[in-house]
Parts: sequence; C-alpha cells; structure tokens
Amino acid sequence: MKTTVSLKPAEVKRDWVLIDADGLVLGRLATIVASRLRGKHKPQFTPHVDCGDEIVIVNAAKIHVTGRKAEQSVFYWHTGYPGGIKGASVAERLASKRPEQVIEKAVERMITRGPLQRKQMKHLHVYAGAEHPHAGQAPQPLDVAGLNRKNRRG
Repeated sequence: MKTTVSLKPAEVKRDWVLIDADGLVLGRLATIVASRLRGKHKPQFTPHVDCGDEIVIVNAAKIHVTGRKAEQSVFYWHTGYPGGIKGASVAERLASKRPEQVIEKAVERMITRGPLQRKQMKHLHVYAGAEHPHAGQAPQPLDVAGLNRKNRRG
C-alpha cells in the first residue's frame, strides 16, 4: 500500500537560489519565483508547510514589462486618511527609490494569502543592483531566461 508523505517543518531543506532579473519579463519571473517560494517544484511538497527555497533576486531595477503596462498598470494604496488613495504606475515605481517593490508585490499577489504567505515572503530577498549580502550562503544561479525564450525582452 502506498502512502503520501507529509513533510514536517523540521524536515524542510532549503536551497539558496540566485536570479538575475536583468531583461526578464516581470510576470513570467514572478510566477517562477512564487512557485519556488511555495516549494511546488519539490517532490515532497506539502501545502500547509513552508517548504520553499530562499530566493535572491538581483538587478530588480532592470526588469521589463510587456505592452503598455509600464504606463497603464497602476499600483494603488491608501494612506489611512479620508480621500487618501494614491497610485503610481509601474514605470514610476521602477524609477523610484525602491524599484524592488515591483517584484515583491507581483510575487506576493501570486502566493496564497494568510499567515503562511507572510512566512514564505520572508524567504524572498530582492535587490535593485547587482550586489547582495548573501554570498556566504553560496546561492546557486537559476537561468530563468533559458527556461523559455519568452522570459526575456530587450
């Protein structure tokens, strides 16, 4: 008789993955990252356990969006005051002080909501430039552009 293996939190083995976002398409990168953060690429995937990898993304400021989404797609937030709704397009957010928020929000919205999502998002490390402080963990590079020719623009 076959049994389904249910992974326990103490048995989770995390790998460190390095992704260079230079020239990659935002949505395609976000789907790959969200899947790896959840751990769905592993054979011992368990939906209620945080079994994903640690992911480091560099060059987040050089991400691309297709079509006219850079001008038309707007991120909204509320300040908490009456009439305090604000918005910024993707192009404006990429030109701002924290362009890595574009990737963080895209990935966050692709992961199941709740306490497990907040735990999984702590394993995502996004940096606008090419440097990152995780060299001691020896992250393995993942060639996202090589997975599918549509993943790369420009």
